[in-house]
Amino acid sequence: MQVFRGFHHAALNTPSAVCIGNFDGVHRGHQAMLALLVNEARHRELAASVLTFEPHPRDYFAQIQGHPELAPRRVSGLRDKLAELARCGVDRAVVLRFDQKLAALPAQDFIQRVLLEGLHARYVLVGDDFRFGAGRAGDYALLDAQGLRLGFDVARMNAYEVHGQRVSSSAVRQALARGDMSLAESLLDRPYAMSGHVQHGRKLGRALGFPTLNLRVAHARPAAQGIFAVCVHGLGERPLQGVASLGLRPTVDNSGRVLLEIHVLDWAGDAYGKLVRVDLLHKLRDEARYDSLPALTEAIAADVRQARAWFATIERHTSCSRI
Repeated sequence: MQVFRGFHHAALNTPSAVCIGNFDGVHRGHQAMLALLVNEARHRELAASVLTFEPHPRDYFAQIQGHPELAPRRVSGLRDKLAELARCGVDRAVVLRFDQKLAALPAQDFIQRVLLEGLHARYVLVGDDFRFGAGRAGDYALLDAQGLRLGFDVARMNAYEVHGQRVSSSAVRQALARGDMSLAESLLDRPYAMSGHVQHGRKLGRALGFPTLNLRVAHARPAAQGIFAVCVHGLGERPLQGVASLGLRPTVDNSGRVLLEIHVLDWAGDAYGKLVRVDLLHKLRDEARYDSLPALTEAIAADVRQARAWFATIERHTSCSRI
């Protein structure tokens, strides 16, 4: 899949089928929409293209209003979102920076400058709640009317449901906030995961007897936080069992920076710089602050025992293994 930052690229000067959205999490509803997009693109001999935004528009508006806490917690970072879009068969992903200029762009100008001049859209697919342009003035009816006038087809996909529940990024966020990883997996059609390159840390875990792999989390407010039993991909031929902390590390750090720290069970090796994917399979508990490093060490040891016990109950049903 080709990835473009903005749409002023010569490689985009060919007709395309375009799907527009934030695609946070690329859940089953998104996947159904992307399958329709790819099918239409192949049938029409067009490039299957996704137009998405970074930051999330609600992040932008929350920041300029001075209330960053109103922004939605993020299900996936840009790296993971792009990886899932590629897995769904998308040919091109165009990432537009959502800023003051884009927020102020009238709906009609969005159609002309972005969809037609930027992406050469011949087919546009949107969700049933899609709005666009300054003040969210544009909707499906406007887009469809302009498509008839300007020569591109427009289609709308209704909500996707699983067992009577609408699948949405909000539903995934709610499941992750509750620590219901099974429901999140059902909505995503895969385990909830985060990926990144292993970074050098303070080596505190090693000093405590539990060495960790450290992954920086791009977004300050991830949808999930806490201590998890995890499966780690990218350290060898097989995925490996581990226990991970996703959060602010309140006992040892007051920087406010979110970090994913993974202790891989019964494994030792050099992972610095490696790109790994971490499946968060089961939540063990919330983060907690401890009065001393010995108390923290005792808590980590208890987490490791709980993770081992949980893996023992599902060992027949997972490819995640121990060394």
